[in-house]
Amino acid sequence: MTATTPEPAVARRDLAASSFRAAMIQTCAGRDVDENLATVADLVEKAAQSGAHYIQTPEVTTLITADRDELFAKTAPEDGNPAIAFFAALAERHSVWLHIGSMAVQIEGGKRLANRSFLFDPSGRKAARYDKIHMFDVDIAKGDQYWESRRYRGGDASVIAPLPWGNLGLTICYDMRFPGLYRALTQAGAHFLTAPSAFTVPTGQAHWHTLLRARAIENECFVFAAAQAGEHQSGRRTYGHSLIVGPWGEILADGGDLQNSFITADIKLDDLEDARRRVPSLTHDRPFEIIPAPGREDLG
Repeated sequence: MTATTPEPAVARRDLAASSFRAAMIQTCAGRDVDENLATVADLVEKAAQSGAHYIQTPEVTTLITADRDELFAKTAPEDGNPAIAFFAALAERHSVWLHIGSMAVQIEGGKRLANRSFLFDPSGRKAARYDKIHMFDVDIAKGDQYWESRRYRGGDASVIAPLPWGNLGLTICYDMRFPGLYRALTQAGAHFLTAPSAFTVPTGQAHWHTLLRARAIENECFVFAAAQAGEHQSGRRTYGHSLIVGPWGEILADGGDLQNSFITADIKLDDLEDARRRVPSLTHDRPFEIIPAPGREDLG
């Protein structure tokens, strides 16, 4: 697995002297794209007014529907997509790094979709994109099934996006259950790991906080995870609890189950350097192989 860095790269400042404010937007997206965009615009404006420099929205920011025909009818390819133009203008208007956690875009001539993240810089330029790698194909319980691969095509490349304060590793939701992806991003230079999500309630109650804290601790990175929250028009229920987690595993902010809200935290890069100094596990990875256990007779 390799991590790619889009060009041109943004120069990184001295980490030890840097800090910035991050904001996670928490919404309950419905079936009307324009209404969802208006909600995001209002929350981004408020987050920017609170001093946020980097603002992230949840997975499937623009639309949540259970109807396949409606999903395809209300999405478009990336080129000429009005939602993308809307987000670019929003980033420029507020002069922020705006990370759209994901939105569906048509690919393969409209036959399939990609679950795609977009990062816009403060001038509104598209700075990075990432397609969710791991498809959420699960059978949690009777009547609670998800088969993402029936509509979406999984990505095949991880992405690191340079920010003014360090490097941002892009992932989406279900990706968080695959720690090798995060290790690869960290070893490629990531300081911040992202997991914008639309987590189910049962898995959220059982695993959400634990998984995100684990990804932060084992990679000594900040983790940013904006989340959908509440009961959607489609009948789907999502867990909420947008999180900002520090590199020592401490929860810096938690969105709870509030809808159409946001959380912020001041990100101090000294904390990252301190965690990596105290437990320098990122320098201790060693190659290894897995071999079959010998028979009893060979053990003596």
